[in-house]
Amino acid sequence: MGREFIPLFEDWAATYDQTVQGLDIQYKEAFRGYDDILDAIVSRSGMRVLEFGPGTGNLTAKLLEAEKSIFGVEPSPAMRKLASDKLRGRAEIVDGDFLTFPEPPFQADTIVSSYAFHHLTDEEKRAAIKQYGKYLHMHDKIVFADTVFEHEEAYNQAIDKARSQGFYQLANDLKTEHYPTLETMKEMFTAEGFAVQFIQQNDFVWIMEAIKR
Repeated sequence: MGREFIPLFEDWAATYDQTVQGLDIQYKEAFRGYDDILDAIVSRSGMRVLEFGPGTGNLTAKLLEAEKSIFGVEPSPAMRKLASDKLRGRAEIVDGDFLTFPEPPFQADTIVSSYAFHHLTDEEKRAAIKQYGKYLHMHDKIVFADTVFEHEEAYNQAIDKARSQGFYQLANDLKTEHYPTLETMKEMFTAEGFAVQFIQQNDFVWIMEAIKR
């Protein structure tokens, strides 16, 4: 359920905000346009939002600025602490993950996440989307921004490119985490009654906007 990555985020928490602002050269392209990506999620979201993997609270803060109600679910204690400090109690962020989480205090009309869904295996992704399909009402949304590849060839090319640039940590991440293809994600969403569109943001990240039919 992605919890095997908690130690990674415990270590990364203190420098995460520097990374997303492009200060780590290996991940600069993955986070290119980061603020615009978060703004795009906000603009596509309804007014009652369930957020998975808020991390240090960057997307959460933007959702609050747009006067939306937020309930955050974050498995990393270090990330929860940083987010709570940043948000100053303006949003509730609780322990949980994409598959196991407390019931929000309101009926969410949008489920959002940024840079996190790839921590689930394809089987777990499918189970999560199935769960969300049962929870959401007609015309409600899932809006995720994450690394997705057009096809397997593009995925393998990304690994080869990272190695050729000497970005061995990035190459290892691409090999060991669970990055899907667009076709795989389309099949998962449509199987649970969602109409989905994909909007590319940079060489790695796409916004996946899925509307419950």
